[in-house]
Amino acid sequence: MSPKPVRSLLLVLLLCAPLCLAVRAADDWRPVDPAHLAMKTPVVEKDADAEVIFWDVKIDDASEDLIFTNYVRIKIFTARGVETQSKVDLEYFGSHRIKDIAGRTIKPDGSIVELKKDAVFDRTLVKISGIKVKVKSFAMPAVEPGGLIEYRWKEVRGGVSANNVRLQFQRDIPVQLVKYWLKPMSGSPAGMNVQTFHGDVPRFVKDKDGFYSTSMTNMPAFHLEPRMPPEDNERTWALVYYSVEKYSDPNKFWSDFGKRIFESSKQLTKVNDDIKKAAAAAIGDASTAEAKLERLYEFCKTKVKNSNSPEAGLTAADRAKLKKNESPADTLKRGIGTGDDITMLFAALAAAAGFETRICLMADRSDIFFDRNIANPYFLNTTDAAVKVGNQWRFFDPGSLYLPFGLLRWQEEGVLALVPDSKESAFVPTPVSSAKTSMQKRTAHLKLSEDGTIEGEVRVEFTGHFAIEKKNDNDDDSATEREKNLTEEIKQHMSTAEVSQIKFENVTDPFKPFAYSYHLKTPGYAQRTGKRLFLQPGFFQYGNAAQFPTSNRVHPIYFKYPWSEEDSVTIDLPAGYALDNADAPQPFMAGEISKYEMKISVAEGRRLMINRSFFFGGNGTLLFPNTSYTPLKNLFDTLHERDNHTITLKQAASAQQ
Repeated sequence: MSPKPVRSLLLVLLLCAPLCLAVRAADDWRPVDPAHLAMKTPVVEKDADAEVIFWDVKIDDASEDLIFTNYVRIKIFTARGVETQSKVDLEYFGSHRIKDIAGRTIKPDGSIVELKKDAVFDRTLVKISGIKVKVKSFAMPAVEPGGLIEYRWKEVRGGVSANNVRLQFQRDIPVQLVKYWLKPMSGSPAGMNVQTFHGDVPRFVKDKDGFYSTSMTNMPAFHLEPRMPPEDNERTWALVYYSVEKYSDPNKFWSDFGKRIFESSKQLTKVNDDIKKAAAAAIGDASTAEAKLERLYEFCKTKVKNSNSPEAGLTAADRAKLKKNESPADTLKRGIGTGDDITMLFAALAAAAGFETRICLMADRSDIFFDRNIANPYFLNTTDAAVKVGNQWRFFDPGSLYLPFGLLRWQEEGVLALVPDSKESAFVPTPVSSAKTSMQKRTAHLKLSEDGTIEGEVRVEFTGHFAIEKKNDNDDDSATEREKNLTEEIKQHMSTAEVSQIKFENVTDPFKPFAYSYHLKTPGYAQRTGKRLFLQPGFFQYGNAAQFPTSNRVHPIYFKYPWSEEDSVTIDLPAGYALDNADAPQPFMAGEISKYEMKISVAEGRRLMINRSFFFGGNGTLLFPNTSYTPLKNLFDTLHERDNHTITLKQAASAQQ
């Protein structure tokens, strides 16, 4: 070969070196198709800022642990795509582990920037639903429009199988191809079933190395919206489960299943002499069914320690060492048990008192809306006590922390409960609590200075589901952490707020309302212009954003539970100022679903008194189709407008001299 061809070959190699480097597979990275680097527009959704080229998940259920091996490659089209996709959060729960994270960025010229190992860290993510999850978090390096990013990771779920595993097919950006490989537990797909939701997932077909695969193409992006139903109630996914039983008639399935539950729960609620004596002692002189059940409920909440409660003072290791309670008598004797143990004890005590009782199963509507036409008990994942009072079944869950008598967790309200029976099991709807049950009761005694500063004492009290959520959020935090979180929450609405003298009440009390109080000083609360001060009387709504900021809606609108708000605010006006314009905002009502009213009055000439009330969810109306978005948005926009109503204070002429 002459020198000239050699030099030409070297020149070609040098010119294409970046591309060759990008295309070469190293460390199990797949070759990069030059066409993907050259892509200028998305394939699935024309306005997408980024798009998944492929998303592969291999699930190995043939080993001791269930292992998910994920690999995703993403094309970036815009600066917004850079912003949204550069930061990656890999969620995991409980004892699950994330490991072997690797990533790299392929720039438009084909050059590669690797993700450094020390760029990965742990943090807690608060989702739009309010749920806290653990994540492995990292930022992809040197991302720019026109480039690609890709990353791999393994999720290890210790000691479990692929039975009832959920396979997701949508992400927050469009996906060109998503593919799952599953190696069944027995090495054979016999007994493996797949139930699809909100889409037609193709059946699994035999692949290589004992795996079976399925895939979907051109999957649109799934976007979260405020106040929407559970994610899995809206997006495309599939449930894999093992079962040799085949039922074409769901009613027959639930009848047979209910009979099995009835038989298996007999031991769990067995009554002996000790249970009978405890029931009689707890009931005492109570004469009505309601009073008897309330005393049994209080006995279970106060005389038996819940092993999951912070009050029990047990670590995860301590709980693992606790001897299992085999019967209600064990729970009674030991004085400690799991939430389920306590619920079983309540059922046994109620039975000893002469009530007809059952252990019932129901779905959790924070997860998915239950469909009884699906013959699979997987979705009936919560256990409560059903007690017959007269001709009606009542439902109780004393094993849940902070749940008062007569109330179910909001996740279990308005759902179907399977009440088992030896002959004919029945699905019975659970009630939805009233708006008055879950209330925010807020009071403030404040003083306004002529420079616009407002200062005084504030107290907020929560009942019902509000209280339960607050207690669960705060029970394992230190006093310092609680104060820090509350201060940050207040400053989100009042950035200049100075918060002190914070006190929390009833953080772990199962019966009393959750409450906190504090001293507040906020410069610039009222705006001064010349001789006037402009004041927002809706003190507790100051700085709140609109509930529904967007004009369009994709998903239905969903509220967790009915609620009400009662505000009482007094503001002492600065000396020399009087009301110039103090008209109250107009009240409004949306049938029986919602009502709003604010009253403004003046006492002793200088004390402004504001009383505000609002409720939503009358008649248990919590779910609305997206076609109702405009009127619902108008309602909350009106609420926001009324709450931001401004009144005017004018400086008297004598005060100006």
